[in-house]
Amino acid sequence: MTTQPTNSSERVPILDASDIVRARGVARQVAGRIGFGLADQTRLATAVSELARNVVQYGEDGFCEIVDASDHNEMRLGILVEDHGSGIDNIDKAMKDGYTTGGGLGAGLPGTRRLMDEFVIESEPGLTRISIALVRKRS
Repeated sequence: MTTQPTNSSERVPILDASDIVRARGVARQVAGRIGFGLADQTRLATAVSELARNVVQYGEDGFCEIVDASDHNEMRLGILVEDHGSGIDNIDKAMKDGYTTGGGLGAGLPGTRRLMDEFVIESEPGLTRISIALVRKRS
């Protein structure tokens, strides 16, 4: 028997700092509803905060889409964060700890990659798209 993903999703526009808090809260709420524990909810909220903060700081506008793709065998929460800013000039550099163009610690993207089970980044002028996912087998 194959169980289909639920494919429910919530989309949060990211235009200013208040949207960072909103995106983080929605992600945490959906993760809890699916059945992720508090530690995983916190990891996810941290990752979403970092990505949404990048949209506010570097992108012109964007969104965070939170997708419950769970099925009978696993809990799967996917996050897509997209913006329409100038893009990331050098993804390899941006993924190294300590590299920053904004005066921060340079830990956001590499830290997010470490927190998540899946991490994919695409960027060009006018579009940066980052997909992350948290996946756990059901017991």
